[in-house]
Formats: sequence, structure tokens, C-alpha cells
Amino acid sequence: MVITSAVYVVSSPDYTKCPAPDRPEYAFIGRSNVGKSSLINMLCGSDKLAKTSGTPGKTQLINHFNINDQWYIVDLPGYGFAKVSQSQRKKWEKMIEDYLRKRENLVNVFVLIDSRHEPQKIDLEFVNKLGEWEIPFCIVFTKSDKENQRVVAANVRAFLDKMRVTWQFLPQSFVTSAVKKMGRDKILKLIDETNTEFFNEMKENNGKK
Repeated sequence: MVITSAVYVVSSPDYTKCPAPDRPEYAFIGRSNVGKSSLINMLCGSDKLAKTSGTPGKTQLINHFNINDQWYIVDLPGYGFAKVSQSQRKKWEKMIEDYLRKRENLVNVFVLIDSRHEPQKIDLEFVNKLGEWEIPFCIVFTKSDKENQRVVAANVRAFLDKMRVTWQFLPQSFVTSAVKKMGRDKILKLIDETNTEFFNEMKENNGKK
């Protein structure tokens, strides 16, 4: 897939305020400071599309980006929130859960995990929650260039092994580096294939009406 245009559309406080659900949508989420904005910018071939920040918790709304005028990337607030009040945290949690469970054109969630660290309880809890809600997702291990490759491989393996304890089938996973553009082609290939399925299904459903 070649990305020819990537445009910021809107930031919404609630899934009901998001753009019309007329095209496939891919959400990106992870712990604060996992490298989400850098990954989105790398996928889109732009340095300035998603705002990167050294301050965790910068993304606070549901951010839509229109890609090739055919599909959306959605930048969601991180979980394991930064220093915010309990009430603000609850509000964000509800906004994220409502979006993930009720957004009808959401076809896949990319869950970002920092490959420099051993498996974190909060990440495992989040992927288990997605499984419980029956939401399709992939795992993206980020920042692989910032650590020794042996350590990265061990952390990736450890995380997937932890999942195997409760999961019969593991989701697809990618090891990425925003700096080296590693994993970009594989992720875009998956999106391309999923888009084709989405539009074929749409045509079939319209033909039945």
C-alpha cells in the first residue's frame, strides 16, 4: 500500500461525535509514552501528523486521520494514564471503552507494547479485556531500535508466552521501530487486505438491499 494523503480530521470527546462510520477504521492504543504518535507518523510517512510529546497523557480525545480518503487511523488516549485525577481517569476509561465496543466500522485495534520492557500487568489486562469484548486486535511491539535485539526478542517472547497461558490462539504481532521504519510494510499490508475485505462485504450487503 502507498499512502498518498494523510489528513487530520477531528478530535472527538465521545464515539457518537466521531465522523460517519462509512469506511474502515484502525485504532492505535497503548500505555502513555509507548511511541504511538511516532508509529502513526512513520506509517503515514509524515513527521508532523500525530503530535509527539515527551509528556505522557498528551492525547486526551479520539483523534481521526483520513488516509488516502479511504480509511481512518484513530489515535486513542493511552491507558495507565499519566498524572490525572481519578474522575478524569474514569471519564477517559469510559470514552475508550464506549468507542472500542460501539464503533461499528472499527475493524482492528493495534495495541502498542514497549519492547524494551518485560511483560507489564497493565498491558496483559488490556489485551485480555479486548478478548473479553471480542474486539479484533494485533500487537505492535515498539521502540525495538532502542534496546539490544536479544533483549527485545526475549521481551516479545515473554509477553506472548504470558498470553498463551489464557489464549488458545494468539493475535498477529509486529516488532517495529519508528526510527528505522521497521514493521511498516507488514502493518500496511495487513490494513490493505482488511480494507479489501471491508469494501467487498459492503458491496455484498448493498447488493442484498
